[in-house]
Amino acid sequence: MDIRFESIAGNSDWRTRLGEMSIPDCVATDPILSSCVQTLTSGGSISAEIGISLMYHDSLSALCSLASMIKKSRYDNRVFFNENLHVNTTNICVLACRFCAFRKGSRHPEAYALSPRDFIERIDPYSNKIDEVHSVGGLHPDWTIDHYVELYSTIKNTYPHIHLKSLTAIEIIHIAGRSGITVKQTLEALSKSGLGSIPGGGAEILVDSVRNMICRGKESSSEYLEVHAIAHDLGIPTNCTMLFGTIETLDDRITHLVKLREQQDESGGFQCFVPYPFLPDRSRLPEAQLASSSEVVRMIAISRIMLDNIPHIKAYRMNFGDHLASMCLTAGADDIDGTVGHEEIMHEAGSITNVDTESETLARMIASTESIAVKRNSTYTEFSVFETSIGTQEILPVYGQR
Repeated sequence: MDIRFESIAGNSDWRTRLGEMSIPDCVATDPILSSCVQTLTSGGSISAEIGISLMYHDSLSALCSLASMIKKSRYDNRVFFNENLHVNTTNICVLACRFCAFRKGSRHPEAYALSPRDFIERIDPYSNKIDEVHSVGGLHPDWTIDHYVELYSTIKNTYPHIHLKSLTAIEIIHIAGRSGITVKQTLEALSKSGLGSIPGGGAEILVDSVRNMICRGKESSSEYLEVHAIAHDLGIPTNCTMLFGTIETLDDRITHLVKLREQQDESGGFQCFVPYPFLPDRSRLPEAQLASSSEVVRMIAISRIMLDNIPHIKAYRMNFGDHLASMCLTAGADDIDGTVGHEEIMHEAGSITNVDTESETLARMIASTESIAVKRNSTYTEFSVFETSIGTQEILPVYGQR
């Protein structure tokens, strides 16, 4: 069964649909939340000031009810996933971000750098059951554009059916610098070689005072946004992310969301927003605040309410686990990522989420939230309902309800 949306935004008339929905009492009787409904249905965006108020809002369940309404106005009860594999190119990195447990120096005994042949060998066992490879890595001191062109060309020639979603903004800047070319020239060459989209990692918090503390030496907030704007101009879709729970304030989180929303107004190429909490187990940031489960759910809900022009909100299960990801599906998230197969960055930081999850398992997880599992492609342009024999599996409660 195929589903064809008018665009990656789902129901294009979602604001009208939202205005026609029955409003729960917990939203209708709340001055701030009811004003959010009025703003969105009239074509507006939620202000930063209201966003801050939502961060401190007393009722998380009411906040989730509003976010769930917005999600359903866009996608009804559908939740998306894909069949993908994560392969990291290298853990060698010239930077040493304090929050990163993945990075190794070139002389570290666990350092590695995959050749194109090595990379293909990682894909091969999964090649008949995936249609996307997600690949990011460290800033290798020696690799130039030639390495990546060879790598991407090899992947596409070997597996033409596999979409390559790869590179962070700082990787792209690093490759351009090492190669003596512009970011635009870098992206043009990579796109011709097989790059299909950009996953959006590395945004951290788009406030430079925070970045200078947790990832000194990385690109600035404006540089992150500029790389994505160039990609969008070239027709390369991207995701965008947020790492929260380090040293940032709640105001910083709202600033981050507003900057992404403003960039989307200008360039329009963000497909999905992926917020995830800092995992502290093997990093060097002892002053990190750490996010609770309820804070993760709140961040998902506020993201859905604030980011009216970014179509999808992802509950990134590789970071915060299957159970919490399922709860986030009732708080505005409409995507749960994919089968993954293999993952290193989050697991080096302390994630214990199972990898190599079968599509049937993901579909059952989605169905347990009374949602319909929809398998998608990487660019949200092809969809099919994934039938599952859930039977009498327990239905998870909506967050905040008994």
